[in-house]
Amino acid sequence: MRQPSSPLALGIIGAGIMGERMVNAILGQDDAAVRIAALWDPDPAARARIAARFPSLPLLTEAAAVVAASDCVYIASPPASHLGHARAACAAGRSVFCEKPLAVDLAEARDFVATAGGRGAVNFPFASSLGVATLAQWITEGAVGAPRRLTIEVAFARWPRGWQADAAGWLDAPQEGGFTREVVSHFLFLSRRLLGPLDDLRAQAVFPEPGRSERAVDATFTAGAVPVVLRGRVGETALDDHNTWTLEGEAGAVRLRDWAIAERGEPDGTFAPAPDAIPNERARPIALRRQLEGVARMTRGEPHSLATLAEALEVQEVVEAILARGGTGGATRG
Repeated sequence: MRQPSSPLALGIIGAGIMGERMVNAILGQDDAAVRIAALWDPDPAARARIAARFPSLPLLTEAAAVVAASDCVYIASPPASHLGHARAACAAGRSVFCEKPLAVDLAEARDFVATAGGRGAVNFPFASSLGVATLAQWITEGAVGAPRRLTIEVAFARWPRGWQADAAGWLDAPQEGGFTREVVSHFLFLSRRLLGPLDDLRAQAVFPEPGRSERAVDATFTAGAVPVVLRGRVGETALDDHNTWTLEGEAGAVRLRDWAIAERGEPDGTFAPAPDAIPNERARPIALRRQLEGVARMTRGEPHSLATLAEALEVQEVVEAILARGGTGGATRG
């Protein structure tokens, strides 16, 4: 039997962008909390690419074999397949670490969360982000004081982003894709984690092109007692991906910029980064390694800071409610 101090056997289902990032995060550590027990992807081309890049990686021929070889199963396949793999892993007594969303169908996601127990989590890396930890510390120390408002802004030159072009088939489809599911969900999780439950939603999503995902969202809601304004746009910036999460209060303001950089408001209205702030390209692998440490603790039944299934479901409920208020334009609808 695996000893608690030995690396956790992690199986990976899905060899796309996130699957490969997780492989790199694990193999890039000398003393990793997990080891890769097996990997599978239904696409032969994806398996061939992974095999060429990581020739020592144990590739298997079916998802069931990955489950059998693992203590925990990391599910990084497209969203429509998440729940089937998660159910199979749980039925075999394995823990589950899943990309968001849990399912395409909300009713099925609710049913899974109600029955899955505590050996499951969802990969919202803000749970392990150094920048978020700095924000939380500043808030605790009184940098904001009594919060008055939160503003979330996300913007993209195009959707999907350039590095996601190979996954455009589902990332730009209204059933599974779109930036609200893929990006805004992370900032909803952050708001829920730092401020409280998400309620009182009023929103609009704009779908100008039939068969493609949204190009604009506007929403207001509350996180705990804090009023929130959300704005998302495609095509109004030259930047591939730009985002800010800005919390203002009676004592000052803090924000997270471009996924990773914690900044504090200055008296002149500008923002100054934390002295130890690093860009997302350097911060992401650190957060993923911390996530993997949480996966090991979660699987052993120990306390962890990963996004719980219940938190992920709450985020998904809000995401789908925003997208359900879709159209080609017009007034905000509640």
